Amino acid sequence: MSLTPLPEGAWIRGISIRQPYAACILAGAKTVENRPVRWRTGWALLHTSKTIDQSALRVPLIGRTIRDRELVTGAVVGIARITDCHQDPEGAPLCSPWAHSSAWHLVLHDVQELPLSVSACGQVVCAYKSVFSVAWLCCALRHATTNLVKRPVSAK
Repeated sequence: MSLTPLPEGAWIRGISIRQPYAACILAGAKTVENRPVRWRTGWALLHTSKTIDQSALRVPLIGRTIRDRELVTGAVVGIARITDCHQDPEGAPLCSPWAHSSAWHLVLHDVQELPLSVSACGQVVCAYKSVFSVAWLCCALRHATTNLVKRPVSAK
C-alpha cells in the first residue's frame, strides 16, 4: 500500500467495476482494468457494481486471488491512481494476464482499500465515468464509523 497524497479539489472521478474483479484490484493482484474507451490518468474511486460476475468466480487466477475476501457490491471500496491508458498493438503479447485484447488497459497504482465501504449508486456502461464529491465521501465515511456497533470484549 502506498501513502501517496490524494489530490486537492472538491471532486474525484469514480470507476464502477464488477466483482470479483474489484476484489482482485484491492488484493493488489489485478493492476490492469479493461475498458472499451480511453480514460484520462489520475485518481479514481473504485466503485463496485451491484452484480457479481458468477462465471469469473470459476477462473483459477481469480479464485486464488479472492480466496477469503468479501465481495462487497454497490459501494465505494477504494481509491486508485490511473497512471496509463493504452491498447496493446495487434498481435503483440498482452501487457498483463488480466488484459483483454482490443480493450483499453487502465494501469492502476497506489491502490488503497477503504477501511469501510460506502454504499453508492453507480453503473457499468460503455463510457460512464461517475464523479463523486470528496465532501460526500468524507461525510459518508464519518457516518459509517460513528454508527459502528462496539462489541464488549469478554474477559477471560
